[in-house]
Amino acid sequence: MKNMKKIAVSALIMVMVFSFAACGQKQSAYKVAMEPTFPPFDTTDSKTGELTGFDVDMMEAIAADQGFKLEWTNLSFGGLIPALQSGNIDIIASGMNASEDRRKQVDFSDTYYDSGLVVAVKAGNKTIKGIKDLTPDMKVGGQIGTTGADKCNELKKAGKIKEAKIYDGLDVAMMDLQNGTIDALINDLPVTKAYMTAKPGTVEIVGDVLNAESYGIAVKKGNKELLDKINTGMKHIKENGTFDKLYSKWFD
Repeated sequence: MKNMKKIAVSALIMVMVFSFAACGQKQSAYKVAMEPTFPPFDTTDSKTGELTGFDVDMMEAIAADQGFKLEWTNLSFGGLIPALQSGNIDIIASGMNASEDRRKQVDFSDTYYDSGLVVAVKAGNKTIKGIKDLTPDMKVGGQIGTTGADKCNELKKAGKIKEAKIYDGLDVAMMDLQNGTIDALINDLPVTKAYMTAKPGTVEIVGDVLNAESYGIAVKKGNKELLDKINTGMKHIKENGTFDKLYSKWFD
């Protein structure tokens, strides 16, 4: 009888050991958010309705390299940093400029893309040939929380335009540009180019590229463990060629 009890106890211990081991092997899952009207970085698959884009593919590659999973969610651009600070999400992967002001609020990974702002107008507009042609009677748009919006507000404050119209999503801004609600749109170069490729003959870029900016992945201030994972994963996918393949997929 005593031997039977010993066997039963041993079996129970083995079950517990294997259970704990299985739990230990379970991959961590992080909540990552984007604002999906910023192609080719962040967009929505027209067939499946799922979030997609360069940022999605890049983060999934980093996650696979580092052995964690991602749970994606869609938020307004202006709501991304507050959601990160409150702990509702763990990561922002949304073509976000790693500016000095934002670095005071969140921690950024190593940057992965260098961009710049451009002025876009409705195709065929002969009046505006660059930012110097914007006048005090014009309305200019930008996307909320971006440096494009900052530039619009700067022009309004200086009295160089009539109104800075700030949008939650880029798709609505582009529609307003085409129907004449706004005279120009200040936006990131690659995103504007992607829209022009998807909707040829609708808008065009005028003038020179404005202030340069670099995109990074954001985590909550002080979350060094997660930041190290992202930076290490990004380093690995750049070294093994995955990053270049994804870049060619979305930008070439």
